Amino acid sequence: MQKCFFSLLFILFFIVDVSASSILIPMDAEGQKNHLKAYGITYWVLTKQQKVQWLLNYRGGSFLLPDGDIIRKECQIRGVTFEIISDSQAQLILEEIASPSQNQEAVILEKAPKIAVYSPKDNSPWDDAVTMVLTYAEIPYDQIYDEEVLEDKLVLYDWLHLHHEDFTGQYGKFYGAYRAAPWYIEGKQQAEALALKLGFNKVSEEKRAVALKIRNYVIGGGFMFAMCSATDSFDIALAADAVDICEPMFDGDPSDANYQAKLDYGKTFAFTNFILERNPLRYEFSSIDMTNKRDNVPRTSDYFSLMDFSAKWDPVPTMLCQNHTALVKGFMGQTTAFAREEIKPTVLVLGENKINGEARYIHGIKGKGFFTFYGGHDPEDYQHRVGDPKTELELHPTSPGYRLILNNVLFPAAQKKKQKT
Repeated sequence: MQKCFFSLLFILFFIVDVSASSILIPMDAEGQKNHLKAYGITYWVLTKQQKVQWLLNYRGGSFLLPDGDIIRKECQIRGVTFEIISDSQAQLILEEIASPSQNQEAVILEKAPKIAVYSPKDNSPWDDAVTMVLTYAEIPYDQIYDEEVLEDKLVLYDWLHLHHEDFTGQYGKFYGAYRAAPWYIEGKQQAEALALKLGFNKVSEEKRAVALKIRNYVIGGGFMFAMCSATDSFDIALAADAVDICEPMFDGDPSDANYQAKLDYGKTFAFTNFILERNPLRYEFSSIDMTNKRDNVPRTSDYFSLMDFSAKWDPVPTMLCQNHTALVKGFMGQTTAFAREEIKPTVLVLGENKINGEARYIHGIKGKGFFTFYGGHDPEDYQHRVGDPKTELELHPTSPGYRLILNNVLFPAAQKKKQKT
């Protein structure tokens, strides 16, 4: 009863105030003091069955919200900068954005997407940049893993994030450095027990089945976002369908002879013509990753630039690139960046490091759905290592690198328009 009362009260505030004014949440560098929590406010308003306008390329990708005392107070509580503007001011902004001379667009966000994070149940939120920023922005999510995926629970969700997973069954290629570490031994035992429980003889076979379920989820209209090793290992698992690429220390039997020649690149999402790393002692999956090819990229000049798209003709990539800067600080990971020559021509490069000719942030369409791959581990921890402390996002509330993650979170809420590119 109390919940109904507050819901009614919320609606009444909108009815009273919306005719007089709107709330503008600026997202430029000067106008916003907490960009990350601003996404949380926008998501929260969507959960109240209220529409929001995302003003692409206007003051860093600002949000136009209906006015109401409850929203104002929530912004104040969360530390989000906002401006109260009149209806006439809002109309002038929208007219300016609609002008053919402006590379801007107003996109309507209609419904808060239901979010799932694919991650082992014993992992802490600080192990993953996405769960960290969702928690900080106060955006709710469900944690799921292999059981839920194989039980076809993905249909319950609009947006799926893949944790830093290894879908090839090689335990993250940590064997060379950490095979004697207790956490590695325990993790391997747990993965083998889970595979047997789910009816598979080997972890590699179970992970491949999971990858195929996720592929079908995207083809059916889902939105998938992956970072670090979940990007290339996912595509490798798809290409190696029915091919054993694991050496005996990973799955107990030899790999298939000449398995490189048996890969089917037609099954992958983003990558093609890559060469697998056969050495089990090397911390690398394939030639897709640029981590070991960055000798000419010193940390002081490690930045990547976001591409500029037409907001009116290509709202999807424009949405995903919204930021208060076009130059984003680089950061490392097991998979740091992607070799440009191994990216399929149908995939859009959203962010690139021009010094090294590498793609950092890419996006594509698969069937009725979308996927985005983002290289690196943590946008505010340049070279995160095993055992390093978690990033405190309270110290990075305006992080451009983390904003890219949250652009993807809101993406499924947008009214669907046909992409021209």
